[in-house]
Amino acid sequence: MSAIDEYIAPFPEPVRGLLEQIRAAIRAEAPDAVETLSYAIPTFDLDGKHLVHFAGYANHVGFYPTSGGIKAFKDELKAYRSGKGSVQFPKDKPLPLDLVRRVVRFRLKESRKKAQQAHRSGLRTKDRR
Repeated sequence: MSAIDEYIAPFPEPVRGLLEQIRAAIRAEAPDAVETLSYAIPTFDLDGKHLVHFAGYANHVGFYPTSGGIKAFKDELKAYRSGKGSVQFPKDKPLPLDLVRRVVRFRLKESRKKAQQAHRSGLRTKDRR
């Protein structure tokens, strides 16, 4: 049993089912991401960096796509309670899985772009030596 399986298992329905759904949606969009726990919540890492997190609570499922993910989809997320890098999906409503998938795709692009910029920056630094 993986750490995320162990995290999800104790939750009662419907939260457990919602957690499984969001996990599957993230996995479908980011099959190369590594499942782990960070900040004591399920996390998908890509190339050693956090891509997205999710978590279960008594009345909602939290999704944490960083501030970039929230900002890029702010209009579509208006219907939900959100913060700088988080959004809450109520347990008594269907998850917006299409939106979750699009946010994950955005985060993949954002993550790759940052990695390319860091790589280029590192090359420039080496050239100065």
